[in-house]
Amino acid sequence: MTPRAALVTAVLLVAGTALADPVRASALPDRGARQVAASAAEGPALKVDATTGRHAIDPHVYGINFAEESLAKELRLPVRRWGGNATTRYNYKLDAYNAGADWYFENLYYDNGTASLPDGSEADKFVEQDRRTGTDTILTVPMIGSTTAARNAACGFSISKYGPQKGSDAQWRPDCGNGVKNDGTNVTGNDPADTSVAAGPEFTKGWVQYLNRAYGAADSGGVRFYNLDNEPDLWFSTHRDVHPAGAGYDEMRDSTYATAAAIKDADPGAKTLGPVGWGLNSLIYSGLDQKTCGEKGGDCWSDPPDRAAHGGQQFAPWYLQQMKAYEQSHGRRVLDYFDNHIYPQQSGVSSGNDDPATQELRLRSTRQLWDPTYVDESWINQPVQFIPRMRSLVDENYPGTKLAITEYNWGALDHIDGALAQADVLGIFGREGLDLATLWSPPKSTDPGAYAFRMFRNYDGNGGAFGDTAVQAASADQDKLSVYAAERSGDHALTVMVINKTTGDLTAPVSVTGRTGTAGSAQVYRYGQDDVTSIKHLADQPLADGGFTATFPAYSITEYVLPAGSSETKLPTAPGTPAASAVGSDRATLTWAASTAGSSPVASYQVYSGDPAGSAPVATVDAPATSATVTGLSPATAYTFRVVAKDTAGRSSPASAPVRLTTAAAPAATCTVDYRVSNDWGGGFTATATITNKGPALDGWQLGFSFAGNQKVTQGWNGTWSQSGAQVTVKDAGWNAALATGGSTTVGFNGGYTGTNSAPRGFTLNGKSCSVPGTAAAAHIAAPVGHASPGAKAVRGHVTR
Repeated sequence: MTPRAALVTAVLLVAGTALADPVRASALPDRGARQVAASAAEGPALKVDATTGRHAIDPHVYGINFAEESLAKELRLPVRRWGGNATTRYNYKLDAYNAGADWYFENLYYDNGTASLPDGSEADKFVEQDRRTGTDTILTVPMIGSTTAARNAACGFSISKYGPQKGSDAQWRPDCGNGVKNDGTNVTGNDPADTSVAAGPEFTKGWVQYLNRAYGAADSGGVRFYNLDNEPDLWFSTHRDVHPAGAGYDEMRDSTYATAAAIKDADPGAKTLGPVGWGLNSLIYSGLDQKTCGEKGGDCWSDPPDRAAHGGQQFAPWYLQQMKAYEQSHGRRVLDYFDNHIYPQQSGVSSGNDDPATQELRLRSTRQLWDPTYVDESWINQPVQFIPRMRSLVDENYPGTKLAITEYNWGALDHIDGALAQADVLGIFGREGLDLATLWSPPKSTDPGAYAFRMFRNYDGNGGAFGDTAVQAASADQDKLSVYAAERSGDHALTVMVINKTTGDLTAPVSVTGRTGTAGSAQVYRYGQDDVTSIKHLADQPLADGGFTATFPAYSITEYVLPAGSSETKLPTAPGTPAASAVGSDRATLTWAASTAGSSPVASYQVYSGDPAGSAPVATVDAPATSATVTGLSPATAYTFRVVAKDTAGRSSPASAPVRLTTAAAPAATCTVDYRVSNDWGGGFTATATITNKGPALDGWQLGFSFAGNQKVTQGWNGTWSQSGAQVTVKDAGWNAALATGGSTTVGFNGGYTGTNSAPRGFTLNGKSCSVPGTAAAAHIAAPVGHASPGAKAVRGHVTR
């Protein structure tokens, strides 16, 4: 490979933004024979219950960006992504791209020849590899409005044209600068036409049409997924030579509408993923606010101007609401997956540092993906709960949208502790019900990180895999031993994965309930620091009443395979697809065909709105009833319902097929209430309710509503407040008793809660129902507090050169 070709290949593998220093893979540690402790310490109890927590694990959570073909084939890799900054301005007609800030804003191209382009391009080769390995493809398409203009040596900040700069590509193209003047300020006023030409939705549509002709449509084995660009909220940095302004709320909405619609026009079966933000701040701020507040600092982060111009809403809920509005207006969905990247911001974790303190930090920092009690040990300094937070945003603002994380990396994939963290992350993805994930960037097939994937996808070299139906698994101390469990649909074996994240051996009991007729022993497979070059098939583990006690070596991953046995417990079958009737503005009646009992009689049916794996039932009826009325719905709102049967042993059936309905418009109201949570600090909050009278003038009024959770009013103003259980009443304060037709008044209060802080329901004014347009209540997970990210020190991806 020529030096230029090597550079081209390397730059493509650059993620969200460059780190100050590249990550350099180190040799595998030569630990020698591990010294076995004289006696293992007592470990936390592990419990597996196969009757509950059951939900499908989408195999797309085991994806990798740019995985090499041999590893993809071995893992039966479900999905592979073509992504990163270099794909933002990729021109499929020229097989060329601009590297952006990752490499001096240079135009680069692949040595695939030009005679047959776009046939034979690097993107084509990517798709063709995936077809050979049976892997679904994610291609990143440009949404920035520009693409590379030519297969040439142009760059965004020519030193001869724009003056001296602090850095340059001295080895290859000395005239190409980094766009930073010697005084530390950015070069401005450069000409985007130096490197790029305009490319709008029609450009993307043409590419998708070409791919359809070459490989078939998405539903016929063609490209299945399209990322809507890469980290658009950082364009002002990563591609500032063509997009120096931050991408604001409106630009993100309009560009998503146009680009995603173009994809769907060309291939209606294709799935889109957006907005593809770089991290937690991407959920809070638009790119415009990130740039503006990064320059202004101070109070800007608590009241950013782009957010203020859009009703004070954080970016992610606003974006999802706009995607929902598009579907309601046009009758088709243009956003299928809510996609956001995550790189742990703890010092040294994602960048691959591997001193003992960082190893411990890496292994406990996976809790930020789910744990409400884990305060992120970085500049974020608050609970992240990344996957539940994303689900809450979707449930509140655009139900039915799937969840994706198309870039993440916990670092040190060339070391055993990185493999442990990677295995822990994959277990969390399955347990938490994530729909798709792709690791950035690929481990070498000999790296410990690759073995973490093998433990889930091919632990025995013969296709042995972790189960595809998650069941409940819990550890008394997840920081010491984490445990994940799932049942395989093919043979009904129960797979149990135990990860020892400590540097000492631990002996712990493992109880397994909810299975009968289990064979007397489980197969055992282990990967660990004793031998980082292979997975060991150990002696079978004897079972007593389905459970066992075992010693888990330090820094190890152990997988148990419990065969089904001859008298395998049978679950109830899925109930029939529900039918909706009597659909009103706030309620609907659902009726379904009865489930067929398995090993035990059917006891009840539970109705879920959305995914049963991540939500509580909205209605429960005892069998043999097969109908339920769901109340408390919002008018003119789309809902998806599924039904699950439970038997007398507590085992859950698979969920029914979904039924989708839209509630009726609300009857004409004599009042409206605009309820808003202005601050939520977790356990406490401040809210206001603005009442607008749509009926005859009032001389005296009383507002009523009901909390949906355990919220309590602790202090109120602009009225006399009282609360009985969940019911709250606010009587006028005298001075604001007169409320003319069309007149408004605002009341407010401080409150406390535990658990979730969902919006109140059933607003009334003098006993008559009020409509609640544009409710901006706190999400089920309190909105994160915005912080200034530490600029260049924020972890946004890897550089691999």
